Amino acid sequence: MEIIKKVRETINKYHLLIQGDHVLVGLSGGPDSVCLLTILHGLKPEFGIHISAAYIDHGLRPDEIPYEIELCRDICSSMDIPFTTRPIDVKSYIKEKKLNKQEAARELRYNALDEIATEKAANKIALGHNADDQAETIIMRLFRGAGPSGLSGIPPIRSQKSRIKSQKVDLIRPLIGIERSEIEDFLETEGIGFVVDSSNLKREYLRNKIRHLIIPEARKINMNVVKTLSRTADIFRDEERYFEILVAKTLMKLITRKTDNAIELFLGPLEAMDTVILRRVLRRAIDETKGLHGIGFIHVEEIMSLIKSGKSGDRIYLPKDIRVIKGYSTILITSEKPTKLGAYVIDCPGETIVKESSIVIHSAIMSIDEVKDYGDAQKIAVIDADKIHFPMMIRGRLQGDFFYPLGFGKKKKLQDYFVDEKIPRDERDAVPLLISGNNIVWIIGYRLDERYRVDKDTKRVLKFEVKPLRI
Repeated sequence: MEIIKKVRETINKYHLLIQGDHVLVGLSGGPDSVCLLTILHGLKPEFGIHISAAYIDHGLRPDEIPYEIELCRDICSSMDIPFTTRPIDVKSYIKEKKLNKQEAARELRYNALDEIATEKAANKIALGHNADDQAETIIMRLFRGAGPSGLSGIPPIRSQKSRIKSQKVDLIRPLIGIERSEIEDFLETEGIGFVVDSSNLKREYLRNKIRHLIIPEARKINMNVVKTLSRTADIFRDEERYFEILVAKTLMKLITRKTDNAIELFLGPLEAMDTVILRRVLRRAIDETKGLHGIGFIHVEEIMSLIKSGKSGDRIYLPKDIRVIKGYSTILITSEKPTKLGAYVIDCPGETIVKESSIVIHSAIMSIDEVKDYGDAQKIAVIDADKIHFPMMIRGRLQGDFFYPLGFGKKKKLQDYFVDEKIPRDERDAVPLLISGNNIVWIIGYRLDERYRVDKDTKRVLKFEVKPLRI
């Protein structure tokens, strides 16, 4: 049959299978996965492979799931293929990871397939994505403002390490060149049953809107639109393969620091970089940092603008609490929660370490006559000791905080002061405040409070000096 010939060509073109492979087929009972399993079973002797199948129970359609599992079990039994089911808790994962339903289901589904592949020593996971899925994906990404990388679509093969063990498990898609109509014709001709996932009929999902509304209209303009978009994805993918090598080498030289939720890059080379390469380097850096997923093409453009035109200290705020901060020599992209200051009792006289700010505050009591340097309220502060209530403490800001700025005389909300001083909002919880009773005495590094100033009646003073914490 023509469809089997096409699948064989796809397998050979992209080197999806080699003799001895153990392939785990993701089987949902839908037409794509049933067709995939049937054709791979037929090609099993030719390629010398072993096949297992797994149904992932998302727990989202309890009325349909039992029938789907029974159908999948019967199909596998008829082919003498080992069959496994695995439940996943999508609803809990949505709450835990703050993902939408589709993202959560996809992550958990892939994790579950990975686990089963590891248990069964399978080195390939076969998925039923077809040419229509490819076309829909490209249109979805166009709507979201994707660049060439996104428009390369769904890859026929993706090599990866297992999330469970370090062994290699490839994701393969033998049906990626087959249209949905060909799949349904094949199943009908062969008299093979399948189920239709009711969620695929709901038009509130973007993919379904594209599938049921846009693709049919596009076919009126170009009846081969699915083939055309698939071919476009192939072209982009070939070009991406070349750029990937170039970008990987470039990025390796740029990383100064990387965690699961942040990546910091040298700024100088980025500022001088051509836009085409810069865009790709940023995309790769973001993709390889787990906590930064969700940044789209338009956000990458904003980051590029910050690199090229922003000043040191400038920053932008992106969705999912991601911040991009331009420093003197680096650019930081992070989703790590901003530092929040704890509370510290001041040792006076003595030293107080404020670890979140990486500073040490030295304090001393002396007579007014001993003061040689009154400082500028940034690194040094001198206040009237007899106006203070002990013990003093250092803490971060609280709701409703206010003070009387030295030289201003009037009451001012701390929030308004931070805004006026252009202190970035993600740094405000980390600004240390020197407190007496419930009053702000000193916004450390910025300004003293008028009420605690040294005046003509001052006899004793408290002198504070801030120095960097050296570890």
